[in-house]
Parts: sequence; C-alpha cells; structure tokens
Amino acid sequence: MPKTVLSKLMWLAIAIVGASAIGGIAIHRGESINAIWFVAAAICTYLVAYRFYSAWICAKVLVLDETRATPAERFNNGRDFVPTNRWVTFGHHFAAIAGPGPLIGPTLAMQFGYLPGTLWILAGAVLGGCVQDMVIMFCSTRRDGRSLGQMARDELGPLGGWAAMIGTMLIMLILIAVLGLVIVNAMKHSPWATTTVLGTIPVAMLIGIYMRGIRPGRVLEGSLIGIALLLVCVGGGGWVDHNESLRGLFDWSGESVAWFVMIYGFAAATLPVWLLLAPRDYLSTFLKLGVVFLLAISILVLAPDMKMPALTQFIDGTGPIFKGTLFPFVFITIACGAISGFHSLVSSGTTPKLLPNERDIRMIGYGSMALESFVGIMAVVAACVLDPGVFFAINSPAGVVGKEAAAAVATISSWGFPVSVDQMAMLAKEMGEKTLFARTGGAPSLAVGMATIFSSTFGNTLLSMWYHFAIMFEVLFILTTLDAGTRVGRFMLQDILKHVWKPMGNVSSYPMTVLSSLIFVAAWGYFLWQGVKDPLGGVNILWPLFGISNQLLAGIALSVATGIIIKMGKARYAWVTGLPLTWLAIVCTSAAMEKVFSPNPAIGFLSGAASMAEKLAAGTLPPDRAAVAPQLIIGQQIDAALALFFAIMLWVVIFDMLRMSLRIRSGKAVLPLSESTYIKTRLDPDMVTSSH
Repeated sequence: MPKTVLSKLMWLAIAIVGASAIGGIAIHRGESINAIWFVAAAICTYLVAYRFYSAWICAKVLVLDETRATPAERFNNGRDFVPTNRWVTFGHHFAAIAGPGPLIGPTLAMQFGYLPGTLWILAGAVLGGCVQDMVIMFCSTRRDGRSLGQMARDELGPLGGWAAMIGTMLIMLILIAVLGLVIVNAMKHSPWATTTVLGTIPVAMLIGIYMRGIRPGRVLEGSLIGIALLLVCVGGGGWVDHNESLRGLFDWSGESVAWFVMIYGFAAATLPVWLLLAPRDYLSTFLKLGVVFLLAISILVLAPDMKMPALTQFIDGTGPIFKGTLFPFVFITIACGAISGFHSLVSSGTTPKLLPNERDIRMIGYGSMALESFVGIMAVVAACVLDPGVFFAINSPAGVVGKEAAAAVATISSWGFPVSVDQMAMLAKEMGEKTLFARTGGAPSLAVGMATIFSSTFGNTLLSMWYHFAIMFEVLFILTTLDAGTRVGRFMLQDILKHVWKPMGNVSSYPMTVLSSLIFVAAWGYFLWQGVKDPLGGVNILWPLFGISNQLLAGIALSVATGIIIKMGKARYAWVTGLPLTWLAIVCTSAAMEKVFSPNPAIGFLSGAASMAEKLAAGTLPPDRAAVAPQLIIGQQIDAALALFFAIMLWVVIFDMLRMSLRIRSGKAVLPLSESTYIKTRLDPDMVTSSH
C-alpha cells in the first residue's frame, strides 16, 4: 500500500476516534463515564489540529521563512536577546505559559460539571489559544521581538497602541497577583513544598552557570544533572517535613509566602535570563511534562470513572466556589487551558528573544499551547474522579459552608453531594494534613485527585508523599509563569515610562532595570496582599477578575494579529484570528458587565462592596471580617474600576483595528507594516550544539 494512502488512513482513523470520544462525552448522561474517553478525545483533537490546521496557517497565512535571522541572533546581547537551543526555548515557553490556568481554572470550573469545561478546553485551544500564541510569536519575531503594546502602536496607530499598552500593563498586574495567590494558598503551612521550591532556585542557577560557562553546549548533560538535583529537592523536602527541629523553619504563614513570592519575582526580573529564568523554566518543564504524561498513563491503566455529573445545579450561578452562571463564567474561569491573553505577552516577550529559527514558531507556539491544553484535560479528570462531596468540601470557603466541619458537611450533603466528617478526617490523615476543609484555590483538591490516581497506580501506598509531590508540582508550575511574567511586565513598564522619562526606556541600564522591577513587583504585590487578607480566600474576588482580564488581553492580542494579517494583504484569512476574537469580545464584555453591575452582592463588585459597607456600619459582621472589611470594600471598588477599564480598552483596540481595515479597503493610507528588514541567518540551522 502506498505510503500516502497509509498516512491518510491513519489520520482518518485518528479523526474518527477523536470525534467518537467527543460525541460520547457530550451525549453521555445518567451513569458514570470512563476517564479514558477524555484522554482519547484530547489526544486525537490536538494531533489532527497540529498536523493540518497549524500547518495550513503557517504555509498560507504566515509563510514562515527558515532562512531569515531572528531577533535573538541579530541583537544577541547575552542578557535578554540570546539565541537558544530550540528545545530549551520550547521548555522555557511551555513553562512560562503553563501556569495555574490549566490546573486551577478547569478544577474550579468543575462546579458546573465536567461537560462544559471539557468542550471549551478542546475547542478553545485548537481554534483560539494555539492560533493566538503562534501568530503573535510570528508577528513579534518579524518585528525585532517587540512587545504586544509596541506592535499595536506601530501597526494600528497611537490610539489603539496606547490603549493596548496601558491595558495589557494593568492586566498583567492582576494576572501575576493571582498567580502569586495560588502559590500562597498551596505553600502556606506546607514545609515539604516550601523546602522543595526553595531548593529548586539554586539548582536552576547552578545549571545556568554549568550550561553557559562550565560546559557550554552540553544541553543533555546539564539537563540530566538538573533533573537529578530536582528529585533530590523533592526527597529533601520530605526529609525536612519529617524532621521536627527543621520543620518549623519552613512552616510559613500566608503572609510569609507572599513576601517570598514578591522577592523571587523581583530577582527573576533583574538577574540575567540565562542565570535563573531560562534554566529554571527549562528544568521545570521536564517535571511538568513527566508528571502530566505519568498522570495520563495512570488514567489509561486505572481507567477510573468520572464521579462528577456532566452538569450540576450550579450552572444557574449559585455555585459555592464562585458565583456566576454557566455563560459567560465557564469561559473566563477556564483561561489558560483554552485561550489565555497572558500567553501573548510571553510570545511577544521573552520567547522571540530566544528563538533560533522561524521554523520553530509552529512547534513552540502552537505545540506548547496544545500541550498546555492537555494539562487542562488532566486537571479535569483529576478533579472529577473525586467524590463530588469531597471536591466541594475542599474548595468551598468557610464563609459559604460554615467554619465547623459538621456544618460544612451538612450544607454540602444538602446539595445532593454526600460527604461526612469522618470521610474528610480520614482523607486529611492519609494526605498528611490537619484538615482539608475550605482549602480554596483549586490546588489542594487537584493534588488530592492526582495523589489518589498515582497512589492507586503504584499499589495504594505513600498517599501523603504523592499529595505533597503534587503540591510541589503545582507550585513549580505556577512559579515559572510568575517569574517570566514579571520580567515581561518589566519590559512593558519601561516601554511606557520612557515616554515620561526617556532614561527609563533603556533596558540595558541596570539601575533602570532594578527601579522598574521594584515598581512593577510592588504594584502586583498590592493585589496579592489583598487576596491573602481576604477571609474568603481571595478566589471569589480575584479569580473572575483574573479570567476577565486574561481573556480581554487575548482579545487585544487577536485584534492586533487580525490587523497585521489584513495589512499583509491577506484579508481573506482574517477569520483565522477574527473568529476567536469575536467570541472573546462577546464573552468578556458580558462577564465584565455582570461582575461590575450585577445587583447580586455575591457576583457584582459594586453591590458586594455596598453590601459589606452596610453590614460594617450596622455592626453585623463577625470581628474577623470587620477587621479587614474596609480594605476589602476598597479592593472591590478598585476591581470594578479595573474590569470596566479593561473592557473599554479592548473595544478601543477593536474599533481602531476596524478603522484601519476600512481605510485599507477603501484605498486610503495607513501606517506601513513594521516588519524588520530581511537578513539571512548565519546560525547552525539545527541549533543542537549551541545552548547559549
């Protein structure tokens, strides 16, 4: 049989299996469905989309040129612009984009049931998220590694450009603050996780020095040493956790972890990229992918049933974890697993400055996002194999279900999801925790789900070890996004402040680097502190704002990408980015309006602030909530202003893009394309022997 016919039959079979799995998930009702269907649906969808859709976009729309020198080669300065091995760049990019979104968002969204979130993750990723990441990376690479805001200003004009620059800058603050909040909730009072995460920092710096100064070009050698040291950190964390004299030193409060996160973010933004950021992200990628694939294999071996129903009664907006109806909130709760604006900042931030060759844009841009989406599907499975009562007991804040265990289980059981005090006490004991009630944020319940799967795969042993391993895995997952995001945010801040004071724009000036990093970290640190002090865990306030701002940012990125495609003379392909842009504009505007103006105090920022102010004035708040109420009232009012401002910024950019497109259609003058001049590459096309 000819090879081409065999290949076509193979892809036809993959497509049929994928379509059958998705159909089975969509129509199954009444009985438990096996998790293998989810793994099959995801793998087949990503394979078909990568093989055909991404290849078509690269060939017809972007027209990648592997002979063209990238900004990393042309501006190599050894600190920010560094041509880097394609696999190291892939590792950095995947680690930078794969933060809490694919883990936490899908976990939290399971309060609606498994069906809406699963369908959104699959469709959103292959048609929206992967396309956005790849197209923005292409646009930035062709424009000297410029940021999203810079590209908006250069291509659309000053109005859209300034709206994009200021909007993305403020959105970035919210995104990083939420990343920090999830880390705080996962690490606080967990000496094992704290010790392990602290250990990974000097390991990353050691590997960075080793691969750049001691054994340059020895990527495999450095990787093996780094992986071995990472495992030592995991084991060392367990040893510290069981050592009574050392355990107390690493049993940090939420405030202490918040300070650690801010100091780490500052260091990651100011140190040379090869010393901490790139090697840490690269090594973390091995751990991330290893755990995700091990989880997938475990699911295939165990074939667990999904215990969460396809849809729950909370699609009406009365969910205990966060308030809001299925539409639009499932689409903003799940961001990174489907589409995330934050990725566009990495795709126009650090990655184009490391990219060795244009041909790698497809693998790194589209491929990384597909992998991240697969992580989201694994998070869905890990959350849904838990008893629903356990899931809600872990994720529901005490302010909703009650502080006492008996009250909490009574409330949750009344929803039709039975759970008992003894069941939760036994589970906490098995995980090595004092309690699992009200561990909001999604990370602990995900860790319980992962630990349950891993423990069952390896003989029902070491449940507590797997639990803490999963917590460490989640924290590492998120820290790598936080550090890259802080560095990208520093670039963006300097780009804005140079219009106020020109020396601030000098990214090669170390004093300006330190000053701008301090300002940026202090700004997102304010919102992080607000979340840490929130008695409801900060999730109800910050996660919806995180989702709205993240998707609004994706809308800005897709607007810029659509405008550039039209200016390239390929208006007939504008739907590639225009369709996901249209959907996001509808979703995000709806969500922002509801979060700002809803009369329900549990949903609306303004009504929530007013309700709390009334209770504070009437003296009906408990003492602990009354103490932080003034801060929370101001915080909700600021959140309302930000959500409204972000939505306005998105529409300013959309209208500016449409204005420019209409001018092109009517033959009027617009700003010229700002692509850099073609220069032939002189790098080894494989970049396999040079890692710096």
